[in-house]
Amino acid sequence: MPPRISIQPSLKALTRTISGQSPALLSKANSPTLRAASTQAKSPRKADFFMIAQARQRKAANISRQTALQAEREASLGNPVENKPTSFIQNIQAVQNGSQLSSASGLNYYLKSNELGSALEFSRDLTEPLQNPDPNTADPQHEKEAADHHQQSHINAKDAIQRIVNLNNGNTKDRLRLNVQKCIEEFGRHSTDSYLPPKPASVNQISGLAHPEKAPRVGRDTGSPEVQVAILTVKIMNLSRHLETANKDKHNKRNLQLLVHKRQKLLQYVRRKERGGPRWQNLMDTLGLSEAAWKGEIAL
Repeated sequence: MPPRISIQPSLKALTRTISGQSPALLSKANSPTLRAASTQAKSPRKADFFMIAQARQRKAANISRQTALQAEREASLGNPVENKPTSFIQNIQAVQNGSQLSSASGLNYYLKSNELGSALEFSRDLTEPLQNPDPNTADPQHEKEAADHHQQSHINAKDAIQRIVNLNNGNTKDRLRLNVQKCIEEFGRHSTDSYLPPKPASVNQISGLAHPEKAPRVGRDTGSPEVQVAILTVKIMNLSRHLETANKDKHNKRNLQLLVHKRQKLLQYVRRKERGGPRWQNLMDTLGLSEAAWKGEIAL
């Protein structure tokens, strides 16, 4: 007869393994020595309330100190959007807000005060009534009435033209155009070259090639980086003033971010090319910009 094999112990082990309760694991889990060791390791730390309070105080002090240091750093850098109240910035803001605008502040439609005055005088001379050269046939009363009527008509026409070209009756686009003209006249190299000294000289390189002399500038400068920075600053001021009352305008908020980052790149370029010279200092001082406008990462 073949030998008999007992299968009961193996079946019991198999059922325990399938159900997830291995005998070895059950013996370790039910072991009193492991539970006692884990309890002894954790109980002193949980029971020491004084150490826990000290740790919480240190954490709170570190967080408050980090917050204070971050605020000091941001205050030292300044605001990347706002400008310091310089005379040039105040003139720009006066034109944007439309407060106390006169012929001295500027006229609409690319007109100037002297050009408008000469044109009005020329029109008055053209429309002046002719006098009778023969005093015997002339009527002094008729000539006086004609002269008075012409003078009144000229005053009415002058008043109408002044109202038409006044910026108080213009829109935001007209005021932006006038501010762009002011930026070109203030920062264009056709005017700044006359009173700003040149930038610091670089290190002379013997092996370097001699650069040819630049041709003299003809006309007004409208494309130099200083002019572009000034124009971007005017647009940033216009958008920031608009977003003060329209805080849900997401489209213009993104446009403001694009303009600020574009100005940052131009400022970094001017600083690198001018080596922090007088042109850079004049640009920063006149526009009232802080280091936050070009330094570090700008997040609005």
